[in-house]
Amino acid sequence: MAHNDAVEPPSSLRLAGRDQPWSANMPGVLPVIRRHALAVAALLGLLCGAPTLAAGVEPDGVDEDGGLATALVLIDGHALLRVRGIAGFPAQQRARKIEQRITDFARDRSLPADAVTLQDNVRGTAIVAGGVTLVTISDGDAALEELGRLALAQATGEMITESVTRWRAERSPEQRLRNVGWAATATAVLAAFLWLLWSVSRRLQRYLETRVAAQVKSVGVQSFEFVKARHLQALIQTAPRLVFWAAVAVTIYVYLDFVLTLFPLTRPLGERLLGLVTDPLATLGLALLSELPNLAFLAVLALVVRYVLKLTRLYFEAIERGVVRFQHFDPEWATPTYKVVRIFLVAFAVVVAYPYIPGSESAAFKGVTVMLGVLFSLGSSSVIANIIAGYTMTYRRAFRRGDRIMVGEVTGDVVDSRVLVTTLRTPKNELVVVPNSEILNKSIVNYSALAREQGLILHTTVGIGYETPWRQVEAMLLMAAVRTPGLKRDPAPFVLQKSLGDFCVVYEINAYTDDAQGIAGQYSALHASILDVFNEYGVQIMTPAYEGDTPSPKIVRPEDWYAAPAQSPRAAPEGNEDANPSD
Repeated sequence: MAHNDAVEPPSSLRLAGRDQPWSANMPGVLPVIRRHALAVAALLGLLCGAPTLAAGVEPDGVDEDGGLATALVLIDGHALLRVRGIAGFPAQQRARKIEQRITDFARDRSLPADAVTLQDNVRGTAIVAGGVTLVTISDGDAALEELGRLALAQATGEMITESVTRWRAERSPEQRLRNVGWAATATAVLAAFLWLLWSVSRRLQRYLETRVAAQVKSVGVQSFEFVKARHLQALIQTAPRLVFWAAVAVTIYVYLDFVLTLFPLTRPLGERLLGLVTDPLATLGLALLSELPNLAFLAVLALVVRYVLKLTRLYFEAIERGVVRFQHFDPEWATPTYKVVRIFLVAFAVVVAYPYIPGSESAAFKGVTVMLGVLFSLGSSSVIANIIAGYTMTYRRAFRRGDRIMVGEVTGDVVDSRVLVTTLRTPKNELVVVPNSEILNKSIVNYSALAREQGLILHTTVGIGYETPWRQVEAMLLMAAVRTPGLKRDPAPFVLQKSLGDFCVVYEINAYTDDAQGIAGQYSALHASILDVFNEYGVQIMTPAYEGDTPSPKIVRPEDWYAAPAQSPRAAPEGNEDANPSD
């Protein structure tokens, strides 16, 4: 097919085998501006249908009519038209074939860019260049763009001419040399800017280290420090480095995007590089806009729950201070009860807010929620048991902070009692952490509960031989209890005869004290007093084992029944209840 070397405007595309211009085939004579308007309308329709201008072929789409799939024809990232697949020739393969033909036409510089003509055939209107059919516009393609077939063919031919002209211009030696110059200039600017950033960063860091960091103080309230000074100093020293590397990353990104888009071969990579940042930001922005009503609901719900919790806390604080009283409700229960109520309020708020959380309906969110629930149920059985035990002990009032208790084999003062564990300090100044579930399953001995009211009874036993009058032993034990500091005289101490053994009589001295924490010292002082009193009156506490009969019976003669310090009923004051009725 012969081609005219003269440059002909794109709007004068002719039908092969006809002498009249393209416009003569239309009803009436259309002015040139009308044809350009049709071409611009077709171009806008194509660009609106293309979600991206990346090089290559867009994945197949589905026609609105639910028919054949479609694909977009792109030349150097610029959209030409969207084509439909035909029987035995899918849309994607057809689009790729059209791109290859147009690219081959652009490479053949012996053909002018406007050597594009239109030819009608049984399949539609063919766009031909150099005897090669570049693309055939069918009635289905025209229907897809909502244009007439001839109008779409003319617009497509003009866009092919423009694309070929641009393709050749961008690959001309002059343009390539110009692009190389721009790339070299950008590289020099990049190096100078990075050096400037490095220099400013170093100076700023030295200034902060010498002037600012030395004056930084800890942030806190009274004696409690929220942030220590050394942490703030480290943050101040690290901030310039973070800003520097962030600026370097942004600068290199802008440089790569600029340089890659200069050259046609690397332009698709540059456009993808830009999309790596813009696409996620656009997605996040659109998602945020669509979720604004839900976020507003969550904000209002959080505000309401916050103030409800504040009112609830004030109410329970009033109960703890005794301003509000309830029968059979201990003020000490106010704080743990508030914690329980707070848990239920927060759980209720979470249940209400769950449908409004962005992404809560997605499969990923549900999967993560199920996984966390399984992990929590498998790993928190002991934790939940300790929590329940902690609250149970609180309402049982088994002990409170500061009490001396014994749990199992551990004896100590309650230092702290939390939901999960209770901390005890032993008399040896050891901290023992006991899980609440273990405390719940064992008996608790509380030495301090009644010591504050009636007094705690200290008791110890001694074994004395039968030759010693029991009245004398009882009097000596009572004397030892009276001499012991810290033991109460009211109620008065008393002595019990625990057992009559084979070799001795076991006596038990019982005395009251209100100092549960000083039990160990008081026991030691009581034992020392017993030793002193028995030594004073010549009574031995050690009882030898029986090996044979003694020369005389091991009994107490009547005249020795009231050996000192015991007093005879005749010498005792009137009304003495300790008098022996047999006397």
